Amino acid sequence: MRVRPASPQWLDRPARELLAQRLQEAVRRARAGAGTRGGASATGEALAAVTVGVARGIDPTAVVVASRDADEPWYALEQPDRDGTALATLGCVRALEASGPDRFETVASAWRMLAADAVSDPPEGPAGAGLVAVGGFAFAPGGGTSPVWSGFAPASLHVPRIAFARRGRDVRLTVAALCTPDDDPDQLLAAIEARLERLVAAPALPLLDPAPAGRYRVVSAMPPEHYEGAVARATERIRAGELEKVVLAREVQVHAPVAHDAGAVFGALREGFPGCYVYAVGRGEATFLGATPELLVRREGERASTVALAGSTRRSADPAVDDHLGEALLRSDKDRGEQAIVTRRIARALRPHSVWVTAAPEPVVVRVANIQHLATPIRAQLSKPLAAVRLVDLLHPTPAVGGEPFATAERLIPQLEGFDRGWYAGPVGWIDTGGDGEFCVALRCALLRGPIAHLYAGVGVVRDSDPASELAETEIKLQALLPVLAG
Repeated sequence: MRVRPASPQWLDRPARELLAQRLQEAVRRARAGAGTRGGASATGEALAAVTVGVARGIDPTAVVVASRDADEPWYALEQPDRDGTALATLGCVRALEASGPDRFETVASAWRMLAADAVSDPPEGPAGAGLVAVGGFAFAPGGGTSPVWSGFAPASLHVPRIAFARRGRDVRLTVAALCTPDDDPDQLLAAIEARLERLVAAPALPLLDPAPAGRYRVVSAMPPEHYEGAVARATERIRAGELEKVVLAREVQVHAPVAHDAGAVFGALREGFPGCYVYAVGRGEATFLGATPELLVRREGERASTVALAGSTRRSADPAVDDHLGEALLRSDKDRGEQAIVTRRIARALRPHSVWVTAAPEPVVVRVANIQHLATPIRAQLSKPLAAVRLVDLLHPTPAVGGEPFATAERLIPQLEGFDRGWYAGPVGWIDTGGDGEFCVALRCALLRGPIAHLYAGVGVVRDSDPASELAETEIKLQALLPVLAG
């Protein structure tokens, strides 16, 4: 049942008046043709936004999923175990897109110009509250060009019309508009209010159908033997001294009798993986979503945090066996070596831009629902205020999803995999007007497009990798989504 927000409405009178003033100022700046700081209005546009607190019981992603119009862009990033941290957005007032090797810098510069001249509240409250740009990046500079990835540019950040940010019981709503010289502030305000009127204060996300009708088919995009052969060829190149490590992925498809329900799948993932970053990016009829344990970077002022994640094993329902598997992972020379490669690369990338970089002396075992990983937390004190997207540019891709050295792995990956990764293993996240932000690595993921779900999973291949074992590891990782999507 659709539930209307209780009175008062989403914006009370003071917030509405403040938004009206900001819209007038943003239109004035756009008409002036040059920002007070050489900002975005030099191109004839300026952002206006207002942020308010809303009822504590609001579920940001549930509101966005229930309120979304057909083909309306949406985004969500949650980490339930981190005090209910959530950011969910709806609509797009400005798209920042690019491709090629400079794609990160292109969208970072475009956002910096927009943010510099925006008329909005300063970032405060839950992470992501206020004016933000949300979205993600393909793994490769020109990735996502195959038809299945239509709508997902190699670099794509959206400035949303509506955004909800939550931490604990603190929930903030931000509404935004892009103003141009020809805009009427009163009409812009009316359009925002009309969209807010159609928001649905849904108490929860939809549930998966407990008894789906029809037949589900799970098929590998390429035969499993192809993947084993790719691993074997990769180990030959590694033993020949061409590189230390390369990550190889495979695609599995789930064909359903009806269209996959992205909201229900997201709900199942956040219920089953509360310690992970559960994310969704909806573009047109397609949604890219998943539950990843891997943080690429979090920027909070002059501090940057990340995690080197590499090496994995299965879980067991028997606690004693589960502990034994974790201990074996900690003692595995292969997995420890793979972990060290990732840690060294991340620290090396951060060091020229930092006062100090510190990594935990020993990796720890991180357990999620169906798999265990080796993880090394890494922190840095930045020597200059690099914005979150610039840090993403420095770190992506880590050897956990690419290889070492990456210049060699970059050429080898498409040759051996034989498909377009799109946004698989790319960064997904957000950045605010102060340059703070958070990006995770898009793993344990699927691209939903109508009745077909494209699932992706990869493993790190090193000198001692066994093709059959690596294939089995991809099966473990695919189990994050297969039970949810295959009925």
